[in-house]
Amino acid sequence: MNMQLLYDILAGYGPSGCEGRVRAVIERALEGHVDSLETDVMGNLIAVKKGDGTGRRIMLSSHMDHIGLAVIDADKHGFLRVCNVGGIRAQKLISGHVVFENGVCGVVGADEKVKGDVTVSELYVDIGAQSREEALSMVSIGDMCVMQPRFSRLGEHRIASPAMDDRIACFVQAEVMLSLPEKTRNEIVAVFSVQEEVGLRGATTAAYAVNPDLGIAIDVTGVGDVPKVATKLPVSLGKGAAVKIMDRSLICTPSVVAMMEKLAEERNIPVQREVLPYGGTDAGAIQKTRGGVPSGVVSIPCRYIHSEAETVDLRDVRAAIELVAACVE
Repeated sequence: MNMQLLYDILAGYGPSGCEGRVRAVIERALEGHVDSLETDVMGNLIAVKKGDGTGRRIMLSSHMDHIGLAVIDADKHGFLRVCNVGGIRAQKLISGHVVFENGVCGVVGADEKVKGDVTVSELYVDIGAQSREEALSMVSIGDMCVMQPRFSRLGEHRIASPAMDDRIACFVQAEVMLSLPEKTRNEIVAVFSVQEEVGLRGATTAAYAVNPDLGIAIDVTGVGDVPKVATKLPVSLGKGAAVKIMDRSLICTPSVVAMMEKLAEERNIPVQREVLPYGGTDAGAIQKTRGGVPSGVVSIPCRYIHSEAETVDLRDVRAAIELVAACVE
């Protein structure tokens, strides 16, 4: 695995709707290794490896965006008031470090009089300003901040970083495209999508344009392997890629699930079944495009999703690369 590429993809600034820096990293990595690269109106990066005309068109999709906060005002003391961009649990952001596209850094605080669960409206971002005028000279209303990149190795196999959802899947997808032979039977269309965290928007338009015969999303999924977890999920770190059965956005096409599990068994790729009672992926949009598309999901187990310490196991990442590569063959 190209760890430098993984670091670069994770470090890119890219909240929903502002994915350009992440797109540029992936585009540079794929240039010269695929038959075409284009950016559509929405901002999706679409990489195409042409087939020999005897196979099917397979769409892969992983999203480049991650959650963030948007400035809606500043108070007289210079603290920024914010709203969420994507699904945010406010409590997880308190005392966290954030960064804006222009490089301005801040830390997240919460109103001290709040009792019980904190909401995003009760958060503020401290960027070191001492007045409203100073704050709004440093950033503008509408500017977005994201959790500041910070990469950590945990033991031999595990890594933690903000934006692992879904940059680790972008990495998997890029590695698959880089590993393809010069000639392929199927046409592979890899979409690095935008605005997934705010409603699968990029994948919705891309799937309509691509019109695939088969759709496979790559994303992270929650795990049930930490102490006293509220929802006991059947997925653990280190036990392989997860083959999704369902989440709130789709019930995966049974034939696609069967194909993935058959390939995993034949090639000794470690996999586990995933049922997620919440959330969704780009496959939810792909499956419903035009007259419908057979769709499935390869997931990377991840702890602490939507925090600055999203944690994955590199053995699961390797299994995901091998399974997606087997599917597109």
